[in-house]
Amino acid sequence: MKDQLEALVLQMYKSGILYSEAVREFKKRFILTVLEENNGNQCKAARQLGMHRNTLSRTITELKLDVKSLRNGARRPPKSERPMVMEKKLAR
Repeated sequence: MKDQLEALVLQMYKSGILYSEAVREFKKRFILTVLEENNGNQCKAARQLGMHRNTLSRTITELKLDVKSLRNGARRPPKSERPMVMEKKLAR
């Protein structure tokens, strides 16, 4: 893997990519890969990346990443859309 990374860095350098651009692209790809492995779950991805969830969220915003497409749609509906349960606890 080290050889592949060195070859990629050399190719990027020779094609004129600036350091800041290379770092930005690496961050994007790395974060997207971890998010994909976790189906878009930012809490789990942040844990695996070794960062706080808020830091990951801020980085996603800064890099303008679209993470909605990574979610598998299995999300809990908001309270306003949940069925109302009319159970009252019995007083003891």
